[in-house]
Amino acid sequence: TNTNLHLATRVDDLRFQYQGELKGANTPALDAVPSLDRDGHLFFISVRSYEQTLSTLYQGRFDKGKVTGVELVEGVSLRKPGVVMFDAEIATDGKTLLVVDGQFTGGPAPKTADIAIAVRDGTGFRRTPASSEQFKNINTKALEYAPAISGDLLELFFTRASTASASHQPVIMRATRSSPEEAFGLPQKVAAITGFVEAPTLTAD
Repeated sequence: TNTNLHLATRVDDLRFQYQGELKGANTPALDAVPSLDRDGHLFFISVRSYEQTLSTLYQGRFDKGKVTGVELVEGVSLRKPGVVMFDAEIATDGKTLLVVDGQFTGGPAPKTADIAIAVRDGTGFRRTPASSEQFKNINTKALEYAPAISGDLLELFFTRASTASASHQPVIMRATRSSPEEAFGLPQKVAAITGFVEAPTLTAD
């Protein structure tokens, strides 16, 4: 109920230095799932206003360890009661946004979860009609969430968890495509990653 965003800075390839909570981003509600584009625009999930807006995706300006100008991202929420956007990632170019819509019915995990795409439209974003086609090989009856996309938009990593088992044991999947306009191909499990794993992320390179 009160998860917060925190910050650490790189020391070397294997170590980071913890810097504390991310100033300007947190509330007593759930604040989570940050991602950052190359121009310093931070996107994250927060349920701080869900009861009033049916929206959870916020953005702000990240600079020198703090976030300013926090506001709702317009144009992406489905605005349906019980449907919660609980994951999102901004691409490095700041123009492409991957979001995850989950249908919650009272349990700790969503009943359904699928990935969709939105593109920048002025100061907000809009979902594209081609979204379902581009993710036709990605979204299934399982839960697909926590997307991470490469800078060229051609390689996608995400988490998949089965709804058929009580454990919802998640795995990391990878899919590719030849151009940003095409659908992603059939994904494959990243076999080198084992155990209970979620939410991959990619560096800028």
